[in-house]
Amino acid sequence: MAIKVKKRNFLKKKKIKQIKNELGDYGSLLENKKNVEILEAEPNSFILVDGEPYIIIIDEKAFPTLKAALANAIDGKTVTVDMGAVRFVTNGADIMSPGIVAADEGIEPRDIVLIVDETHHKPLAIGVSLITGEEMVENDSGKAIETKHFVGDEIWNFEL
Repeated sequence: MAIKVKKRNFLKKKKIKQIKNELGDYGSLLENKKNVEILEAEPNSFILVDGEPYIIIIDEKAFPTLKAALANAIDGKTVTVDMGAVRFVTNGADIMSPGIVAADEGIEPRDIVLIVDETHHKPLAIGVSLITGEEMVENDSGKAIETKHFVGDEIWNFEL
């Protein structure tokens, strides 16, 4: 499914502040940025920072993109998966507890989390936690994170 652009315009400071608050730990992506635009598209809209798609709106909730995570040092909540899980994560699978080797202690259900690999600590996906960070590491079975965006998906490959 291709991304179809409807319209593009600059955001007001009030709207930028609202999105920053919604992003929580990832709000630093919008700190002191001059050119912040919204690109209204089908099926998901983007927030462009200096022309780059740094934030995507999925189900009316803002998520950082992996391109933003790679381009910026962000202090968001992170979950580390073992190398055996990488193949599944990069194919869009949700993250299961057995593949998680580490997770930030402050992770709560419904938090936006960045999934990185164990060896290189490179971002692989962005998702929403279903359980706490402590439970992710302790559990031997079950789904821990719902994947929203991953390396190689249409969001990753999107270019203006």
